[in-house]
Amino acid sequence: MSKILIIEDDASFAAELGEAIRDFGHESTIAPSGEDALARFDEIGAALVFLDLRLRGMHGLEVLRALKSHPDRASAPVVILTAFADSANTIEAMKLGAFDHLTKPIGRDDIRAVLARALTHPPTIAAGKIDISGADELIGSSPPMREVQKLIGLAASSDATVLVLGETGTGKELVAGAVHRYSERTRRRFVAVNCAAIPAELLESELFGHVRGAFTGALQARAGRFREADGGTLFLDEIGDMTAAMQAKMLRALQDRAITPVGGSAAQHVDVRVIAATRHDLAALVREEKFREDLFYRLNVLRIELPPLRERGTDILLLAEHFLRRASPDAPKKLSATAAKSLLEHAWPGNVRELENMMRSLSLTVRGAVIDRHDLHFENAPLPLDTMDELLTLDLPTATARLEKMLLQKALHETGGNRTEAARRLGIRRQFLYAKLKEHGL
Repeated sequence: MSKILIIEDDASFAAELGEAIRDFGHESTIAPSGEDALARFDEIGAALVFLDLRLRGMHGLEVLRALKSHPDRASAPVVILTAFADSANTIEAMKLGAFDHLTKPIGRDDIRAVLARALTHPPTIAAGKIDISGADELIGSSPPMREVQKLIGLAASSDATVLVLGETGTGKELVAGAVHRYSERTRRRFVAVNCAAIPAELLESELFGHVRGAFTGALQARAGRFREADGGTLFLDEIGDMTAAMQAKMLRALQDRAITPVGGSAAQHVDVRVIAATRHDLAALVREEKFREDLFYRLNVLRIELPPLRERGTDILLLAEHFLRRASPDAPKKLSATAAKSLLEHAWPGNVRELENMMRSLSLTVRGAVIDRHDLHFENAPLPLDTMDELLTLDLPTATARLEKMLLQKALHETGGNRTEAARRLGIRRQFLYAKLKEHGL
């Protein structure tokens, strides 16, 4: 039996939570305010704390900070409770050292599960000052996004290398930016590099810099992105597209925390927090010997997997309304019920980026104040199948390209945008599917 402290100013909710805790074989004590809880904490001797975020008087985050900054109290796991979850308070709480962040109402199964995890989990301590002024929101309160927000808070509380995984358009750079913004490195630079957009022969110079005369055209020395991000964060997007030779040099840079400019002989120390991202399945690439296993383990210290938009439920409507407000702040357009239903039914193979582009376009093209179902045009919906007679009127390259595009769209639509499953159904390799989607603009 463990002693559980409930810090909650809603007497009815606190009583119900206390009853559930006792039913699970533990002892519960209720404190109606943060001030009362801190004054009695040592007397109670709590092994676990349930802490409401919005308390009268001392705010829940202030109570959490006070607990985690006290050496004799910091080891007790703290579970944050709130009826108003958003990305900011979730990330803040996890950064300060909260064990978990639950949204009311909380079922008995949730209470049982968090008790089991928290009372057997090794204690962790994380404390720090938080400045959230002007922080952008990571829109979404669906369970998958709540988990992402919690991991961002955990990542921000340390200096560990982070690997962000997710399909194209899910917002990997937004996550990387949030980790940087909430971390202690927030006053230094956040430098983003798209490794797939830079020719392989130029990527080494882009990242590590070069000395004057290192190669033809190197008329001046260049610092490189690692040194530009010194003291801050370097975001390496699409790291899965690096060549084998570049992977080896990246491994050395991460191991030694030092880089050698192209044409130079002396290594230069850099204090950089690296966040890498890719749309690829790196573990699969390792098995196929297309990505270094040792580099994968260097990157995969703390992994954040972004869910595709089709798995985020009502986040779709929250995001759509957010993008409409951003497109027309003074008079944002509204979605009709039928339009909202269509958005929820779409597979969103282009993820958040596809949704953002659609809302931006609709805010310009729809004349009225309300966007209706007939205003929506989904680029990735399957095209009506051409008849054989129509295809036979075309030249071979055109007919082949049209049929190929229709097969790709049909596979994406039937699999809900799951590219791995679409490739399996089409009988092609995933990398080949990516190339064909890019070729056809899908």
